[in-house]
Amino acid sequence: MKRTWKAGAAVILAGSMLAACSAKDDGGKQAGTEKMPLRIFIDAQNNAMLPPEQDDFVKKTIEDKFNVKLQVEYMAPGDDYNKKINAYLTSNDPPDMWRDANGDGGQKYALDGLLGDMSKFVTPQLMPNYFKYWVDETTLQRYQVHNQFVRAPIPYNKEIYRSWYIRKDWLDKLNLQVPKTYDDYAKVLRAFTNDDPDGNGKKDTYGFSLSAGGDGIGLDWPEYRKNGLVFASFLENGVFKDMQTDPRMEGVLNDIGKLIGEGVVDPDWFLNKSTQHVDKAAQGKIGVVLGTTKDFAFDSNPQSLQSKSKAIFPNANWVPFTPFGDQPLQSGIAPANPFLFHKNIVEKNPDKVKRIVEILDWLASEEGFLLTHYGQDGKHYTRNGKTVTLKPEVIQDEIVKKGDWLTIWDFFTPNTPNTYGLTVVDPRQTDRDRDIMKTLAAIPTAPYVGTSLTPPAGFDLAAFRKRQRELQAKAVFEDKSGKNWPSYREELMTKYSGSKLFDAYAEQIKAAGVTK
Repeated sequence: MKRTWKAGAAVILAGSMLAACSAKDDGGKQAGTEKMPLRIFIDAQNNAMLPPEQDDFVKKTIEDKFNVKLQVEYMAPGDDYNKKINAYLTSNDPPDMWRDANGDGGQKYALDGLLGDMSKFVTPQLMPNYFKYWVDETTLQRYQVHNQFVRAPIPYNKEIYRSWYIRKDWLDKLNLQVPKTYDDYAKVLRAFTNDDPDGNGKKDTYGFSLSAGGDGIGLDWPEYRKNGLVFASFLENGVFKDMQTDPRMEGVLNDIGKLIGEGVVDPDWFLNKSTQHVDKAAQGKIGVVLGTTKDFAFDSNPQSLQSKSKAIFPNANWVPFTPFGDQPLQSGIAPANPFLFHKNIVEKNPDKVKRIVEILDWLASEEGFLLTHYGQDGKHYTRNGKTVTLKPEVIQDEIVKKGDWLTIWDFFTPNTPNTYGLTVVDPRQTDRDRDIMKTLAAIPTAPYVGTSLTPPAGFDLAAFRKRQRELQAKAVFEDKSGKNWPSYREELMTKYSGSKLFDAYAEQIKAAGVTK
């Protein structure tokens, strides 16, 4: 399964540094070579691991093509990832480039004066592929922080695959249908918890789970949509709405509290980290989880929930569904996590920045995309014009089984080959996979809010969201309802200046011409 970025996911991949060169700058040279040393810090999905250097054809290609020596650090995005970056910044030892994983998109770093000016580097001249295929100049302009060009968005997937997945084989055993309404959904959760859907004679299954990472309540709950809230923000009658702090959160918290009180939610949901809830689902303990990638439950994806489940339960069948009919589950996707350069790197080593953006632009090219997503032409796939046919057995043996390591190198581009007009044929793909794609394509999407949104100067978005998550967790665990949400929200809007935040967002949307 492809990585997804989730606030509060705190999982670290041990052994993240995979190069022998020093983390400190050595003046642009290494002993015995004139290759430029570069140190980058990027994200990785759980359990992914780069192979020995002699087997890493991506690293070798980049080093040879751009005359560099790469030091790559990687971790799963989350709290530990952010702490690691902050530790580097505090000790004045920043990587030459890093992918930000904070919920504010690096805005606090910008306001603290830590980030370097990218205006001479992230340009159509130096990054033609980036601008041609992925990010247009208007989007980039609207992405800036208080008129500072100090961040640029990682190319992002504009296709939406948000859906809940359910064990259809459990439904069949219990003579139940795929839920079409929220009441049907709640009924299924009770049955999955109380009626022994796996037939093992034990009461050891739960209806629903997620991974909140011990921080807030998470964003996977169908109860948001039940109460009229669309992930993650949206326009309603021309007015900006923030899903997580809307007054309707009172109803969301009431509904969540009720399900937890009934015992139909995995009791570990709050402490689960990253994809632990998906692992539990694969182990036959959970009947409903949220998926956000196209191949989340594909037969043809050996790392999918479906494949992992079938390895244990041959009759397992995960299917996507929504209990909300033709109502959208998500608004259009905005640029999210950026790539960043520290101010000192930009000012003292501009040649490094230039070389890095050249590498990133190559990753954004068709050549770089194919190598980092599918492997080597002729070995891991064949190509006929714009049609790429994968060799699954070779990919499985040489990439997936050896740490699924291309999921680290593909950090810069989403798996959307149609961006280049490519058609990828996976011989493993089944009719069931194609049915899933049709189901996902039929789920409507709410309009994109139209522009990137920036907090007003001096606003501490991280502190605001942290307090919001604390109060929502308090509502669930102490209040066991949303009865106190109005007063909690008032605290967020006044003491934490939420009203100023959303007023600023409304002005930015208006200035972009989205609303009047």
